[in-house]
Amino acid sequence: MLRALGEVIGADDRVLVIDDDSPDGTGELADRLASELGWVDVLHRPAKEGIGPAYLAGFRRALEDGAELVLEIDCDFSHDPKDVPRLVAAAADADLVLGSRYVPGGGVSNWGAVRRLVSAGGSLYARLVLGAPVRDLTGGFKCFRRLVLESIDLEAVHTKGYAFQIELTYRALRRGFRVKEVPIRFTDRVVGGSKMSRGIVLEAIWQVPRLRLDAVRGRL
Repeated sequence: MLRALGEVIGADDRVLVIDDDSPDGTGELADRLASELGWVDVLHRPAKEGIGPAYLAGFRRALEDGAELVLEIDCDFSHDPKDVPRLVAAAADADLVLGSRYVPGGGVSNWGAVRRLVSAGGSLYARLVLGAPVRDLTGGFKCFRRLVLESIDLEAVHTKGYAFQIELTYRALRRGFRVKEVPIRFTDRVVGGSKMSRGIVLEAIWQVPRLRLDAVRGRL
């Protein structure tokens, strides 16, 4: 993935690998690659707390390093690194760009019926409850302008699983930022297993109404 990203990013761009206390040697491998590839940095986290806290730590590091655009991308090729320039280009007239599976031209590959139902149903559920004009609220391939992350109270974001993706996009919408969806094809990983679990699904189910309630009460 790092070498593939190296073929599409600009000369001044950097890639930050977030090692969320991975038990499989990911951190050590990332360190070796960082010593070889000068545009790669590694952020090691001492405990596995979920995708939300890991991304928040990465966002803070990127902002500290002066990034004007911050992209998030999975490292298992479910997101095609060749789509990175498309998301960056779309940020010319948007504050948050979403790589979307559920707009015309987007889609998923190698998923069974249950996984498709959970993903599409989750996005529809969140969209209806929140009244958000976004087709793919649960996707994890995004490009943020710096101002968006600076405007969001990252300390107030407590979702840990995939509800984190919903919350960040909803907070951006609540602040009036321009959100644009770019069609992508999501291809399920061919090695390893999904982090999706019953607990993650349940968190999303109850956190979405909480977000709506916080918005009604003026807390977002």
